[in-house]
Amino acid sequence: MQSPHVSVLLEEVLDVFKDTKGNFIDCTLGYGGHSSALLKANSNLNLIACDRDDEAIEFSKKKLSEFGERVRIYKSKFSELIQILDQNDKKNVKGLLADIGVSSLQLDKNDRGFSINSDTLDMRMNQSDGLSAYDVINSYNKEKLAEILYKYAELTNANFIAQKIIEARKTKAITSAKELASIVGTRPIKGRSVSPAILVCQAIRIEVNNELGELEMLLESIKNAKFNGCKVAIISFHSLEDRIVKNTFKEWAKECICPSFAIRCECGGNHALGKILTKKAITPSKEEIAVNSRSSCAKMRVFEFKG
Repeated sequence: MQSPHVSVLLEEVLDVFKDTKGNFIDCTLGYGGHSSALLKANSNLNLIACDRDDEAIEFSKKKLSEFGERVRIYKSKFSELIQILDQNDKKNVKGLLADIGVSSLQLDKNDRGFSINSDTLDMRMNQSDGLSAYDVINSYNKEKLAEILYKYAELTNANFIAQKIIEARKTKAITSAKELASIVGTRPIKGRSVSPAILVCQAIRIEVNNELGELEMLLESIKNAKFNGCKVAIISFHSLEDRIVKNTFKEWAKECICPSFAIRCECGGNHALGKILTKKAITPSKEEIAVNSRSSCAKMRVFEFKG
């Protein structure tokens, strides 16, 4: 089955896990692009995967059916998947991938409300969740709106944009991403190639899906699982996400865990959980970006736990 979503950094992901044997966790299954390629390339892998999106799960169940018992799929937040697994599963986890991004299909589907051209205002990755973009835009007060626009979109004029939204919704509720975009502006910000509308939608999406909180909980659950000899690859598309991954991997790789004010090491060292395998984040090639422009801001970092 042809996936409706183009998997980013696919060749690079295959290279990272080419010699991996055992259980492989795909925390963000989506439409099965990465998982399908890994299962085909490596007969020694058994897949444990999850997603929040019913449509993606149903598609991937069919796409991956050829691999039979090598595949298990759960409907779950990626931050909760590891907690579902029993100890035998955890012992044999040797690879983990998380592609922290919205699929192209979700972006393109009008009824999902992710795109600035959408006629709806939803943005929920799991449509069973309560909070939607409509709720955020039409019920948050100015201070709360400004806070998420500044925090998640790094908009220096967050207060001004929040006020524009408040004024617009006084007349009637804002019901579409397209309408929201026209209110906040679609012309590129001076000195940047992105518009306020795109950044506002990005911030709202992060708020609706608690994306940064989910990432932090995932990383904490990976650490607590005490995987033995496991490679962890995280692909992010946002500077805030990449910063969280980068700093977490640095913490995991520290030999000394003494407080910064300590004059000399008193912990004895040897506390590193493993090592960082990517000195710099792996980014898409020019050729990949030419084929899939949405891959341009992707960054992958890889960490390997001690065996």
